[in-house]
Amino acid sequence: MLAGPLLEWTDPPKEFIGFVAQFFAAGAIGFRYFALRSRRIETDRPFYDDAERRGAIVGIIGVLLGLLLAWLDLPGLAARRHLSAGAMLTGDPQTAMEFGFLVLALIGFVLGTARLGIGWVLAAIGVVVGSLRAVFTGKWASLVNPIHVLAAGLWIGTLFVLVLAGLTALLKHEPTRERRGAIAADMVNGFSPLALTMGCIVVLFGLITAWRHLHVISNLWSTPYGITLIVKLCFVAAVFGLGAWNWRRQRPTLGTEGGAVSIRHSSIRELTVACIVLIITSVLVSLPAPRRPRPPGAGPTPSAGATPGVAAPLGARAAPAQ
Repeated sequence: MLAGPLLEWTDPPKEFIGFVAQFFAAGAIGFRYFALRSRRIETDRPFYDDAERRGAIVGIIGVLLGLLLAWLDLPGLAARRHLSAGAMLTGDPQTAMEFGFLVLALIGFVLGTARLGIGWVLAAIGVVVGSLRAVFTGKWASLVNPIHVLAAGLWIGTLFVLVLAGLTALLKHEPTRERRGAIAADMVNGFSPLALTMGCIVVLFGLITAWRHLHVISNLWSTPYGITLIVKLCFVAAVFGLGAWNWRRQRPTLGTEGGAVSIRHSSIRELTVACIVLIITSVLVSLPAPRRPRPPGAGPTPSAGATPGVAAPLGARAAPAQ
């Protein structure tokens, strides 16, 4: 009998869109509460208000993508449980919470475009609490992957929104020409503590997730899953290296327009490598996890299924990020 394909070709693109949705939504939250934390000069307020609105629009795009993925996945999920889509939506707590938090986040971001503070509170609850909704059903072990994805989104997603809605817009904003360096420094310095904290969380929970799927270290170089993970880790190391360069070498030069231009360029390079990481991760989570080793004398091992999944954030129902 011929072996089936390792993965369905439609799975990685779907996973990638799910990651983009999460990163856009989480990035908008991180941008609003960290990069835009300070507005000391009243004359700079129009720029900050515009940046806040642009960040909210990125968040809306992320949530809409998440809702679309969740909606498209609903009939298949319902069929596997022998229910109608309506019954699944109203009768399954996890599904109901998933859509409920997505709608809450969408309402929050829409209000955020009007610069209403309550909107950002609702959006933060929808994105952050919605990502960790498994806590409400007591599935503590299944929180590892969502925490990993959420932390990555708050790091790389916030960097994306900072570059797009913050630095790029700032360098085109004529009224703040004389203050561009100071505003850029303010936004980057607000983002840096978040990036450092989330980077550490990404590493910690990434290691936990990898070990849970590998079972034994030899699977790292003897299985397609493990080899793909090695490739991913090489690019992850590059992202951390570029991030360290930005923090140690670029951030201290801020304060001038030239410094803002320089850190924008280096941040784009970091985001480019991070995008490659997401592409590789989309393939990784679509591959079957390695089989658990059999004890001596044990019977045949059941066929390995897809990588174990959990309730992933923003519509990503397939196996979450590693």
